[in-house]
Amino acid sequence: MLTDINPKLPMRNKAVTKDFYVNKLAFQEFGNSDFDAYLMVQKDRIQIHFFEFKELDIKENYGQVYIRTDAIDQLYQSFLDRKVAIHPAGHLEVKPWGQKEFSVLDPDNNLLTFGQSM
Repeated sequence: MLTDINPKLPMRNKAVTKDFYVNKLAFQEFGNSDFDAYLMVQKDRIQIHFFEFKELDIKENYGQVYIRTDAIDQLYQSFLDRKVAIHPAGHLEVKPWGQKEFSVLDPDNNLLTFGQSM
């Protein structure tokens, strides 16, 4: 019966979050309304939602999303081409569990891991 999942992550500043996801990661803003404290972005078949949390201490934010892809090499290269900072411990590699993965941190320290089955 379940059909989809749209994670909700904290953001301190909507303009900064929107800029990162739209201009760096090539997502598009989603939705017909512009809410001050809420943001929705989408890319291909996924959506990520954000709620405002101005007091967020990024040292204590452990928000994480695992995003599956069928074009990991192309996605990784597109991020490199757009100068997206890859997580220091998250460069593209095949993991022991059979996934080829890489990770990035957004401006609020939410970890986005992208993976493809090998």
